[in-house]
Amino acid sequence: MKKRKVVGSVVLSVVLGVSMFASGAFGKEEGASSNETFRVWIQGPQAEKSKVKNEYGTRVDFGEEGFSTTVNEKQYLALLKNKNLQIEKVQELTLDTRVDADAKTDGIEAMATIPSDQTPWGIQAIYNDAAITKTSGGNGIKVAVLDTGVFTNHIDLAGSAEQCKDFTQTSSSMVNGTCTDRNGHGTHVAGTALAHGGSDGLGVYGVAPEAELWAYKVLTDSGSGYSDDIANAIRHAADEKTRTGAKVIISMSLGSSAKDTLIANAVTYAYGKGVLVIAAAGNSGSAANTIGYPGALPNAVAVAALENVQQNGTYRVADYSSRGNPNTDGDYVIGEKDVEISAPGSAIESTWYDGNYKSISGTSMATPHVSGLAAKIWASNTTWSHTQLRAELQRRAKLYDIKGGIGAATGDDYASGFGFARVK
Repeated sequence: MKKRKVVGSVVLSVVLGVSMFASGAFGKEEGASSNETFRVWIQGPQAEKSKVKNEYGTRVDFGEEGFSTTVNEKQYLALLKNKNLQIEKVQELTLDTRVDADAKTDGIEAMATIPSDQTPWGIQAIYNDAAITKTSGGNGIKVAVLDTGVFTNHIDLAGSAEQCKDFTQTSSSMVNGTCTDRNGHGTHVAGTALAHGGSDGLGVYGVAPEAELWAYKVLTDSGSGYSDDIANAIRHAADEKTRTGAKVIISMSLGSSAKDTLIANAVTYAYGKGVLVIAAAGNSGSAANTIGYPGALPNAVAVAALENVQQNGTYRVADYSSRGNPNTDGDYVIGEKDVEISAPGSAIESTWYDGNYKSISGTSMATPHVSGLAAKIWASNTTWSHTQLRAELQRRAKLYDIKGGIGAATGDDYASGFGFARVK
């Protein structure tokens, strides 16, 4: 097999096909141990907040919406007794790993190989071209990938990262110039959105290879992260959009079964600033109303996962893909808990954190297909607002109605949303 030189690779002995989506577990309960620490969100009168800030410090300051900080058990219990303050534990999110029945178990060598397919089936499907050999588009559009970080030196991503920031470090709520991915999930997502095939042209291609990457690490190497850090990154991307005047798409292949106020407010803030927010629907299907947040928010485009299987004349929604609200089927209106668009999500090959390639599955993998498509469309229509871009994604989705999979039906449905938006 042909090999390509890679910088900073490591040995990965087992490759498993997995679905990844944040499941949303809260931190440990008080009283578990005197050594426990808690990330908390504090709201209340300015004077009271200032006292607590001076005593415990600040993790993320959300202005009038309060601030977050880390306290020990004794401090947490003391805060709860302060009747002038509203104290809430910050939600912790983790990646939910699922092993597929057809998972590979062959070893990956430290020296990177070429991908098994430079334009994987998802790329061929979204371009509606089975013979496509390379992709194009996305020039000038910023795709902010909020995930486990990105291996920005991967040969197929090198030169694409315009920003690289870590929101998970304990020393600071945002560290510039570092976004190291030791998990793989974030690098995989970034590759699907905008991999450019490498300087040698032997690598994998994403949907919009000319787009610029903003790699924001919001989840740790174990795949967990706090909602205040994620909200901080969302707001930062929106502020950077304002500062630079750029057109920005936030791509979040993460989430929780529970609605989080910090993240919901941050999504509203970003959407109000003209940022298009795209998020995974989740991997808790196939029952109705299993869609996760932030995908379930009306100001986020929720993406369901398709399999490379034909049923009823169309691609099929994967059983694991979370479903939305069946009571709103057919209205073509996006409300809370509605799936909006479907995209390829099963057995998706993309870039990996060791410089290699890996095939994994999930709505996490479907999301960057839509993020890349949005970048490609926006680059060709630079006068459009983010709402016009969203309307165009919906229009294209209606052109390819999904009728395969549990809950999928003609028109707008709770499994596939409006349908499968494609390049053509």
